[in-house]
Amino acid sequence: MMKIMRTAGVFAVALLMSLTAHSAINILPNPGSVERLGGACSVRLAGEVDFLPLNEGIVPEGYELEVTPGGVVVRASSESGRFYAKQTLQQLVDHAAGGEIPCVRIVDQPKYAWRSFMIDSGRQFQRLETIKGLLDRMAMLKMNVFHWHLTENDGWRIEIKKYPKLTEVGAFVADGEEQHGFYTQKDIREIVAYAAERHITVVPEIDVPGHSEAALKAYPSLTCSREAPKPVKKGFSPYLYCGGRDSVVEFLCNVLDEVCELFPSEYIHIGGDEAPKSEWKKCTDCQAKIKEMGLKDEHELQIELTNRLARHLAAKGRKAICWGDVVTLPGQELEKNVVVHWWNYRRGGDKALREGIKRGLPVIANSNYYTYLNFPQKHTWRNYRKDRLFDFQTCYEKNPSDIRNPTAQQSKALLGMGCCLWTDHGLTEEWLDRRLYPRIYAMAEQMWSTAERLPFTDFKNRVYAKQPILQELGIGGDWDEEY
Repeated sequence: MMKIMRTAGVFAVALLMSLTAHSAINILPNPGSVERLGGACSVRLAGEVDFLPLNEGIVPEGYELEVTPGGVVVRASSESGRFYAKQTLQQLVDHAAGGEIPCVRIVDQPKYAWRSFMIDSGRQFQRLETIKGLLDRMAMLKMNVFHWHLTENDGWRIEIKKYPKLTEVGAFVADGEEQHGFYTQKDIREIVAYAAERHITVVPEIDVPGHSEAALKAYPSLTCSREAPKPVKKGFSPYLYCGGRDSVVEFLCNVLDEVCELFPSEYIHIGGDEAPKSEWKKCTDCQAKIKEMGLKDEHELQIELTNRLARHLAAKGRKAICWGDVVTLPGQELEKNVVVHWWNYRRGGDKALREGIKRGLPVIANSNYYTYLNFPQKHTWRNYRKDRLFDFQTCYEKNPSDIRNPTAQQSKALLGMGCCLWTDHGLTEEWLDRRLYPRIYAMAEQMWSTAERLPFTDFKNRVYAKQPILQELGIGGDWDEEY
């Protein structure tokens, strides 16, 4: 027998305390099946759970939860399955009517093995308490991967002991609000442990070869010109890690060695997006490497760099995640431990998905329409134009990443689904909840639930039943404004 615990802190309580305004059983994400057994179980008896021995016949992370007048029984094949059963049970217990909860049998399992939420800590720095709060909310929504974007343009947020200038420069380059700071290796271990307690894997991202101005300013010898990059006022910076020198690859491998020591994740994200090649075109080292390797162009040079890093990670038993840019142009084959992160739906539709499938590589569905929660919902904000807006209903009903009837090829290729909260245009901590809610509930539903999809009005009613208690705790903002 084991007592159920509130494992996700104050944010978890906020999510749990207001679930039943519109339904006697209002569990989100929606379980695969809920069978009412009749009768009720007292909260006192439900306070202890009989976890049966692990059963290999149940899907990993899946569970069976049975509530009867005599108590609660959980069957699962893994500790994560038991954890998710407790989260579901807690929703019932915290909303018990008259000290009783309805007797039910719930059979539940995730749609995807990969269910990720990303925060961009490169542009804006978030406090440890904020990161932990995001992990709490992820746990209650049954998300299991925290994609931590740790380097971006002028920001470098991860301590690398071999190269101390990375944080000496990259943690303090920008001058905006909440743009100064970095995570020590002690901080990172604390977050990794905190996440693991909630059955969340932390996947770090180190951007290569673009979006890397912080590292290039700290160590100018990494650029093609061996000079610090110049400011770029508009568009993407052409200043990349030099793709032609082995010393640059050595630097990146040394960084990845420390990253792998800090993060036990099977996956390490190495970026790969939005890397203009004008500097590579005029770099003698890059051109010599292209000739030496028999490559066609600078894009193939990027793939060669990607493959070298992927092979280094493979030797450590890791896999390399790359943004979909690596497959959207013709080129040589990628290493088999590469995962394609499909994102650029606005410009390429599902091309990265199709190319990933064609090349036999796993794919994460995380398109910028409609899983980028930093895009405002109904009102333009700072530099976000009208064509970036999408509301809760659009997110729930028209998300291209939410492939409801996948083909056999898609089912085989799809590792899972993700959502992102980029922090460009000064998205400080006060704005995070206003971006997350209520759309993050749609994301969680699409990642986890195998049940028949609820009509939007019914789903919205369930979600909005949570709003009052969240507001009491200062979480979530005013959903009616739909920032």
